[in-house]
Amino acid sequence: MGFLDRVSTVVQAKMNKIMDKIEDPRETLDLSYEKQLQLLQNVKRGVAEVTTSKKRIELQKAKLQASIDKLDSQAKEALAANREDLARKALENKAGLQSQFASMDQQIADLNDQQQKLIAAESRLAAKVESFRTKKETIKAQYSAAEAQVKVTESVTGISEEMADVGMAVQRAEEKTDNMKARSAALDELLESGTLTDFSGDDELGRELAKAKAQSSVDDELAKMKAEMKK
Repeated sequence: MGFLDRVSTVVQAKMNKIMDKIEDPRETLDLSYEKQLQLLQNVKRGVAEVTTSKKRIELQKAKLQASIDKLDSQAKEALAANREDLARKALENKAGLQSQFASMDQQIADLNDQQQKLIAAESRLAAKVESFRTKKETIKAQYSAAEAQVKVTESVTGISEEMADVGMAVQRAEEKTDNMKARSAALDELLESGTLTDFSGDDELGRELAKAKAQSSVDDELAKMKAEMKK
């Protein structure tokens, strides 16, 4: 794979990732549904136009029939008046109209076939559109549920990470507290041993008196124990 091919592959991968973030499948499904509804509307419009054309020809046919009937009556009246020439002319006109009448019958039959085909197509398309609508809503509901689940999982994950940070902070605080306690105990021990000088307010004389009292108490206790042992 050449350099340009690798660049093209990387760019395509990046674009796919970006589009995956931008595109909402629910919007895509709704758009597809709108397009199908538009197609269904076009078919319905076609059915209406064919039906209108058929009705228009049927009206023309009815007028033509009235003209034929009128010519037929005029031919009979002409014969009754011994005007065979007028009767012939009326019948000739009638024959011309009858040829148009037959042509209209064929047009009406053709339009009727077309109308039935469009009605059947409309019915099939309407069923498909309705089926797609049901499936669309199901997929949208599933996607919304999955999206909500992802958000909840991300929130839980975030909480877990935050709790881990909190745990580390607590551990550090406990360690610092233990260190402080140990340091305090060590300082107390050093003060008691006299290694460190206590500047908290007690003077040297006070410490010596306290030490003397403690020694006197020890001496008294020792003498008492010796006396009891002699008894």
